[in-house]
Amino acid sequence: MRDHPIPPVTEPLQYRAIGLVRGTYVPSAPDQINRGAIHTADGEQLEAVVLGRLLTLLRRHIDLAEPHLWVVYPRSREEGGLHLQVVGIWEPSTLAAADAGSESGATESGATEPEADAPAPTEAQPSTERQAMDVLPEGDDYFSVRGELVFTKPETGDLVVKVRQRPRGDGQRPAPFKLQLRGDVPLEHLRHFVSLNLRRQGQALTLEGLEVIGPVAQRGNRGGKDRRKQPDKRPRGGHQGGHQGGQPRQPESPRRTAVVRPSR
Repeated sequence: MRDHPIPPVTEPLQYRAIGLVRGTYVPSAPDQINRGAIHTADGEQLEAVVLGRLLTLLRRHIDLAEPHLWVVYPRSREEGGLHLQVVGIWEPSTLAAADAGSESGATESGATEPEADAPAPTEAQPSTERQAMDVLPEGDDYFSVRGELVFTKPETGDLVVKVRQRPRGDGQRPAPFKLQLRGDVPLEHLRHFVSLNLRRQGQALTLEGLEVIGPVAQRGNRGGKDRRKQPDKRPRGGHQGGHQGGQPRQPESPRRTAVVRPSR
């Protein structure tokens, strides 16, 4: 089992958007457990969907009446606010498998998700020790976002980061997405790859720490300002065809040439 729900960075330009939210997950309907909202202690209801094998875990092992620390992928809604994709749960005291070295149930996010039939720890384990296993140094509502800074407005505290996703198993590359964040980032870092430490405040992710990795190489310009202007091959002096107005050009009469007769 991993010792942290957010895996370490392995590449300098590694894109990601992942975080931790503590709250009670409430499904939208009893027969539709994959959609719902996470109700947090500060009174927010964060729209959420549950992905992958976590659905089996919720049905068999998790008491949804209690708050838990959820591992989530954040998305920005068009109308504002957060949308969360729930990919794991961090609660080693409850979910640790008997074989502590097994990694078979790890989710994409790095949060450990045990096999459906894995036994929970025994109650003989002291409660204080179990609670210590669940504590993370970053605290609740921590988010890590790494990507290209495509917009920043320091005077209003608005910034947007573009995050690219890894190719799927079938080779298809998902489209990148943009996260609307809150924080003061200077304009000089625009179009740079940045690593952001954020904290959820209400429905927003607010900047706590910034590391600028370096400029992002831009793709070739396609029809932009640097495109050389092609010479205009059309005839000068009005409409194409070389005449002005809407009347067609009158055909020219053939020229008469003198015929020289041979002398007798």
